[in-house]
Amino acid sequence: MSVREKLPVLLPEMKAYATALTKEPDSAEDLVQDAVKKALSAEKQPDDPAALKPWLFRIIRNLHIDGLRKEKTRLEYSADQARLSDEETGQSENVLNSILVRQALIEITDAEREILYLIDVLGFKYSEAAKVLDIAEGTVMSRISRARRSMLTRIEETNVKPLERKRKRLWR
Repeated sequence: MSVREKLPVLLPEMKAYATALTKEPDSAEDLVQDAVKKALSAEKQPDDPAALKPWLFRIIRNLHIDGLRKEKTRLEYSADQARLSDEETGQSENVLNSILVRQALIEITDAEREILYLIDVLGFKYSEAAKVLDIAEGTVMSRISRARRSMLTRIEETNVKPLERKRKRLWR
């Protein structure tokens, strides 16, 4: 029995498992839909009908874990952005670094910015970024390396330097 033939029978159990993981029926529905899509597009599917159910449930679990990781990364990024926005001007070095990074992001190419956001900001794995960009995983690795190097070059080439902090005098 193929995956396509067995799916209708397993859907209620898959939905129940996904609901147990997400605790939200709508999220569970999305998770099952993503799992079905992934299962149907998989190059290698289990030949043994007994192995099909655990395989599908593992797909659901892995997709759920990936989603949690991505959400955690997004929340951390949002918190960092809020922190950067709320910093006091007395922390000029951190503010300056933030400005330098933002300026460098503007100056790099669109392709470099895209790969940096996928990998370094959103926390995608190389394989996930490769699928998003429809390129080989090795190409993702070389592009992220070049993009990081390009960012550092732009930051180092700037003529903006942090001010030296004044030393407190021990005498008057």
